[in-house]
Amino acid sequence: MIELEGVPELIDPVMVAAFEGWNDAGDAASTAVAHLDREWKGEVFAALDAEDYYDFQVNRPTVWMDAGVRKITWPTTRLSVVRVGGDKPRDLVLVRGIEPSMRWRSFCNELLGFAHELGVELVVILGALLGDTPHTRPVPISGTTSDPDLARRMDLEETKYEGPTGIVGVLQEACTHAGVPAVSLWAAVPHYVSQPPNPKATLALLNRLEDLIDVRIPLGELPEDSRAWQVGVDQLAAEDSEVAEYVQTLEEARDTAELPEASGEAIAREFERYLRRRDGAGPAGADGGDGASYRRERPGGRTTSPKPPKPEAGTDADTDAEADRDDGDSSED
Repeated sequence: MIELEGVPELIDPVMVAAFEGWNDAGDAASTAVAHLDREWKGEVFAALDAEDYYDFQVNRPTVWMDAGVRKITWPTTRLSVVRVGGDKPRDLVLVRGIEPSMRWRSFCNELLGFAHELGVELVVILGALLGDTPHTRPVPISGTTSDPDLARRMDLEETKYEGPTGIVGVLQEACTHAGVPAVSLWAAVPHYVSQPPNPKATLALLNRLEDLIDVRIPLGELPEDSRAWQVGVDQLAAEDSEVAEYVQTLEEARDTAELPEASGEAIAREFERYLRRRDGAGPAGADGGDGASYRRERPGGRTTSPKPPKPEAGTDADTDAEADRDDGDSSED
């Protein structure tokens, strides 16, 4: 039984989820959801039972001191809700946790139970993968769905990926079978500099999410952090001629492949985003971002050191699958 006492009826709710682990290269996706939770002061209303889904020898609990008393924090997945203010307020249900160790179908069914009870209209799952992409160029973001109608309506790719999958792919497929519209947004992280954090990839995911669900997301220090990250990687790459040459090769391949797009839709999207931010008054969500001013009616009408050019060991990622996903045509669902 799912108990949601204290959570009011939400306005056009969208569920945004990310999970640490295999689908979170550079911690880019989980950091994006953490950013939303922090900027809009999310209120946690539920947490899944850690005993049901996690192997504590893989994801160990942590001990901490609270006023001299030892306490334990168990690894789990938590749900919070935030109110996005503005002329057309809406609610986001944020799901942030760790890829489960076991019972994935039950895990997905429990999340879908929350989505149903809350009236969620769309599920957006964020992920990040390692790819052959240069750190000096915009981060490739691919949006995929298993729903042909949703793909046409939201200008997304129908997923064609085949191969090993993680909880992102399993949750999206569970949504599809349950009749819940679901989208996955994937950021490609350079495999030669995959150490977290990667604020540039996090920023790219948030920008794409902003376009997808039509809300203005306060970015805080992310743009500055992104620039500082790139400068730092530039300096490290310059110290290794082999890496510098490899980066140049990736740049040439990327520029050649994306020349038509760079002169068309990509520029148009960036210009539209610039206009929205220029015309926006005050910080996004300022008139309801603390999650306290819920309305119960549902308004109608809102329809560290770069490595030589090879994938790093220990990422648990399938190299061929990553290369396919980075193309943008066969991103994992």
